[in-house]
Amino acid sequence: MAKFKVKKGDTVKVLAGESKGSTGRIVRVIPKMNRVVVEGVNMIKKHQKPSAANPQGGIAEMEAPIHISNVALVDPSTNETTRVGRKVDDNGNVVRYAKKSGEVLS
Repeated sequence: MAKFKVKKGDTVKVLAGESKGSTGRIVRVIPKMNRVVVEGVNMIKKHQKPSAANPQGGIAEMEAPIHISNVALVDPSTNETTRVGRKVDDNGNVVRYAKKSGEVLS
């Protein structure tokens, strides 16, 4: 399985598709499908039958997954998109860093 450059909680910018240009936080990563769910991006309407949890039923709006290649990480220091690198820090841990600014990402 591939190791992704982005993870849950990262702020990303959408590079392609209907939501191009919008930014949001990653809510969920789906590794098997190479997709991520971004908060408030790629919204769809889903028709739901009445159930015990939702007795009324109706049309719910929710985020649909977007392919991981269509998002880019936003550098927290400059608010610009950046690529992600990996390096070993002083303690011997592998950390992610923004290639544009060199800042270590959490």
